[in-house]
Amino acid sequence: MIGRTVLRVVGPLLPSVVIVVAAWWLLLEAFGISPLVGKRPPQVWDYLFTVPEAAAHRDAVFGALGVTIRDAAIGFASGMVAAMAVAITFVLLRTVEHTFMPVAMLLRSVPLVVMTPLITLVFGRDLVGVAVIGGIVVFFPALVNIAFGLRSASPQATDLVMAYGGGRFTVLRKVAVPTAMPSVFASARISVPASIIGALIAEWLATGQGIGAGILRAIGGFRYDEVWADIVVVTAVSILAYAAVGVVESLVLARFSDRQQ
Repeated sequence: MIGRTVLRVVGPLLPSVVIVVAAWWLLLEAFGISPLVGKRPPQVWDYLFTVPEAAAHRDAVFGALGVTIRDAAIGFASGMVAAMAVAITFVLLRTVEHTFMPVAMLLRSVPLVVMTPLITLVFGRDLVGVAVIGGIVVFFPALVNIAFGLRSASPQATDLVMAYGGGRFTVLRKVAVPTAMPSVFASARISVPASIIGALIAEWLATGQGIGAGILRAIGGFRYDEVWADIVVVTAVSILAYAAVGVVESLVLARFSDRQQ
């Protein structure tokens, strides 16, 4: 079952990857971008795997990538957990939602690049600051989707649980949360690339580590091979993480479906 699920989720992504690589190459050629600045796929491949210094290049790129993956995972986890907790609070206490949802949307309208220096000043440049910056990117879209999913519970199922003596928490656990699982995973799929963007912003403006800071240093040193290699590996990780969430989603939803039958 797992193998079939992986093939079903990953299979459609392969043509998309081919299309993106082809578009990357063709657009650079169509606009006449110099190979000194706009690196083609074969040049990136040579930089990472063919040239004599390829091993050192891989160590630098994938070492920075490991830091970025760590930062993205922290932001993803903190944002999703916070969104789930706040969405549950909003569903249970509508007054709280009416009070704080406008505030949340107002904060969301402030560009993160503007907020990052203040966040860094308050929370520092370590993992706490990274968690806050990445969590903000993930939190707001996930909050809206999860809250909508929790409210999509069947009124008939809700009435049945309450008729047997269940309270709001029982309805939440037995009906609302299972019903909201598609929304939770939709939020997770959106949040995976968003968490990587949040990690890159944190690295650009706060920590000075990882792929984000590496790209800035490489641009400043006119090392465009490194810039494009960084972009390619970050994009590849984002696609793989998106696919992994899709596989987990299929398995979990199939499990819930089996329980409901």
